Amino acid sequence: MTPKEKAEELVDKFSDAINYCSQQEVKQCALIAVDEIIKFSIPLKCTVNEDVYWQEVKQEIEKL
Repeated sequence: MTPKEKAEELVDKFSDAINYCSQQEVKQCALIAVDEIIKFSIPLKCTVNEDVYWQEVKQEIEKL
């Protein structure tokens, strides 16, 4: 799955789960989730590719 597809999937999932929120609020929730993934992947020593992938997902969410 491309970073853009993952970004869209996350925003869609949060949109379905959170009623009565604006698109901007939904994007903020998705960004928080990605930040947590990035934060906790560092101690787990994920590969550089995984870190780059999640950084790209974050950028794609911001573009939506």
